Amino acid sequence: MGLSLLTVCYLIGSVTFIIGLKMLSHPETARRGNLLAAAGMTIAIFGTIFLYEEEGVRLGNYPWIFGGLILGTVIGLLAAKKVKMTAMPEMVSLFNGMGGACAALISVIEFGHLAHLINAGNLTDIHKGTLLTIFLGLIIGAVSFAGSMIAWGKLNGRIRDFAFKGQQVFNLFLLAAILTGAGYLLMTLNGSNYALFYVLAAASLVYGVLFVLPIGGADMPVVISLLNSFTGVAAACGGFLYDNQVMLTGGILVGAAGTLLTILMCKAMNRSLTNVLIGSFGGSTSGTAVKGDAGGVYKEISIADAAVCMAYAHKVIIVPGYGLAVAQAQHVCHELEKMLEDKGVEVTYAIHPVAGRMPGHMNVLLAEADVSYDKLQEMEQANDQFRNTDVVLILGANDVVNPAAKTDPASPIYGMPILEVEQAKTVIVNKRSMKPGYAGIENALFFQPKTSMLFGDAKAALQQLVSEIKSL
Repeated sequence: MGLSLLTVCYLIGSVTFIIGLKMLSHPETARRGNLLAAAGMTIAIFGTIFLYEEEGVRLGNYPWIFGGLILGTVIGLLAAKKVKMTAMPEMVSLFNGMGGACAALISVIEFGHLAHLINAGNLTDIHKGTLLTIFLGLIIGAVSFAGSMIAWGKLNGRIRDFAFKGQQVFNLFLLAAILTGAGYLLMTLNGSNYALFYVLAAASLVYGVLFVLPIGGADMPVVISLLNSFTGVAAACGGFLYDNQVMLTGGILVGAAGTLLTILMCKAMNRSLTNVLIGSFGGSTSGTAVKGDAGGVYKEISIADAAVCMAYAHKVIIVPGYGLAVAQAQHVCHELEKMLEDKGVEVTYAIHPVAGRMPGHMNVLLAEADVSYDKLQEMEQANDQFRNTDVVLILGANDVVNPAAKTDPASPIYGMPILEVEQAKTVIVNKRSMKPGYAGIENALFFQPKTSMLFGDAKAALQQLVSEIKSL
C-alpha cells in the first residue's frame, strides 16, 4: 500500500512539474505555475519521508530530516525576502550551485556505499550502468557547483575575469583526464583504486572553476543558463540511482529547459556556444571613462528638455537595462509610462534577450512593477518599430544598443543582434557616467547626432521627469 501511494505521490509531482513549467511561459500564469510545481514537490518530499520503505524498513532519522528541512526553509525564506532585484542573478547562480553540490554529494555517498559493500564481501558484481550514473552525477554536479560559485562571485563583483596563457588547452586536457579516469574506474574498480574517485571529484571542482573564470561578463547570462542545464542533468542522474521518478522528471525538465534556453541565448547573440565558452568577450570591470571615436563628443540634455520631448511625442519606446535594476527604478518607470499615456503618448518597452545579468531579467523586473506584458516587445518586433518612434529612452542599457555590433568587424560583439535604437528620431540615454557597460566596450551610439545623454541615477532622473511632465 505504501509503495502504491508513493508512486501516486511521484506521479502527482511529475505532472505538476510539467504543468507548472508550461504555466511559467506567461506572466499571468507564472506565479500559479510556480506554486503548483512547489506543491507537487512538497507532496513528493513528504511522500518519500513517510511512505518509502526498503525490505519493509522505513527511512527513520526523522529529527535529522526535519531539522534539515526547517533550517533550509528558514534560510530560503529569509534570502528570498531580502534579496534585491539587482542581486537576483546572483541568487539564481547560488541556488543552482547548491543543486549541483547536492547531486555530486549523492554520487559520493552512493560510491561510499558500494565501496563498503565490496570490502565487506557483500557485493562482487557492480552494474556498469550504476557506476556510470554515479560518475556522471559526480563530474557534472561538481562542475556545476564550482562554476556556479565562480559565476556568483563574478556577478557580485568579488571575482574578476582571469585567464592564463594556454588555459583553454589546459582545460581541455583536464576534462580529457577526468573522463579517462572515470572510464578507467568504470572498467577496473577494485579495492586498490577507490582513491581515484575522490581525485576525480577534486579535478571536477578545479575544472568547474577554470571553466568559468575566463568567460567575460557579457556572456554571463549564457553561462548561468548552461550551468543550470548541468545541474538538471546531474539531478536526473540521482533519479536513475534511486529509481525515483519525480527526481528524474525534475532533472530532465531542468536539463532540457536549460539547454534550450542556452541555445536561444546564443542565437540572440549570434554566437555559437563554443565561441561563448572559448572566445568570450567583456569583463566585469567597471571600465574607464571614454572619448568618442575620432575625437567625437557627446551632448547632454536637461530634465526639462527631455520631459518636453517625451510629453509631446506620439510614440515612445523605453529600453530597460541593468542600470534600471540597480536603481530599483522599475516602479517610477511604470509611473512615467502611465503619465505619458494620459497625455496621449503610445509607450512600449523593447526587451533584448540578453539584457541584464540573467535570462529574462528585464521581464521579471518590469513584472514586479505591474507593467503589462502586452507592452513588452521582443527585439525583432521592436526593431520594426524604431523608425516610426519619436523618442527612445534608454535606461541603463549599453551593450545591447551598441551599433558596433553591426558596423565594426573588429569589435568583440560584431554580429550580435542589437536593438536598433539609432533609427528613432531622438535617442535619450540615461547613465550614471560615460563608462563602458558590462562588456567593457565603448558605445559609439552616445556620440551620434540624434543621441543625448541624461546623466544620473535612473530612479532620481525618472522621478524628476515625472515631476516635470506633471507641470507641463
